[in-house]
Amino acid sequence: MAYKPQYYPGSTSVAENRRKHMSNNVEKLREVSDEDLTAMLGHRAPGSDYPSTHPPLAEMGEPDCPVRQMVTPTPGTAAGDRVRYVQWADSMYNAPSVPYWRSYHAAINHRGVDPGTLSGRQVVEARERDMEACAKEQVETEMTCPGLAGLRGATVHGHSCRLQEDGVMFDMLDRRRLEGDVIIQDKDQVGVPLDRKVNMGKPMSEAEAAKRTTFYRIDNVAFRDDKEVIEWMQRVWELRTLYGYQPHD
Repeated sequence: MAYKPQYYPGSTSVAENRRKHMSNNVEKLREVSDEDLTAMLGHRAPGSDYPSTHPPLAEMGEPDCPVRQMVTPTPGTAAGDRVRYVQWADSMYNAPSVPYWRSYHAAINHRGVDPGTLSGRQVVEARERDMEACAKEQVETEMTCPGLAGLRGATVHGHSCRLQEDGVMFDMLDRRRLEGDVIIQDKDQVGVPLDRKVNMGKPMSEAEAAKRTTFYRIDNVAFRDDKEVIEWMQRVWELRTLYGYQPHD
C-alpha cells in the first residue's frame, strides 16, 4: 500500500489549507511570465544568462563519490548557478500563507533550498534557477494574494499594520499598488524601479482570503476551535520540552 503522508492535523479550513501548502496541492490562480518574475526578483536582467560561480558539474571532473552517484544535482547546481534569494512578507490579516508555511512548502517540495522564517518575513535561498522555480510556484498559486503578500527583499515591515483603505497591505517602499481592480508592481523586491509594470492580477476579496488563509484568527477560524491541532501541539511540546524527544531514556 502506498504511503500517504499526513502533514498536519485538524479539521478546520485553516488546517486543510496548511496541508495543501505543505503538499503543494495548491490551485494556480494567475500567470506571471519568467521575464516579469526575474524583473521583480531583481538579481539579473530579464532574458540574460544565469551568472555562475563554477563550471557545470559535468565539466569539473570531480573525484568519484558514491553520494554523487546516488544524488542527482538540481538544475541550478548542475549548471553552476550562484546562490540567490526570494523573500516574502505576508499580512496578518488573512493572507493565504503564514511565513512558516512558505518554508515548509519550499523544504518539502523543492531540493537544494535553504528556507528561513522570521515573524513577518520568509526567505528561500538556493541556486538561482532553482530559487526561481520555487518563487514562481508560490507567486502564481493560491499561496499568494497580491494584495495581502509581497516580494520584499528590504524594508519588509508592515505585515502587522492594519490594511490600507483599499484593502492592500502597507508597503513603505510602495513596490506594488492597486490600479483599477488589479495589483501592479513596478519596483523589484528591494525597491529599485522597473522599466515595466507587472500585472499581478486581482486581489482576493475578504471572503475568499478568509477561506484560503493559513492563519488562525479569533475573528475567522480560532486556533482553539481545532481540538486535534491543540492535542498534537501539546504532545509535541511535551516530547520536546520534557523529554527532548527521548521519552524512554
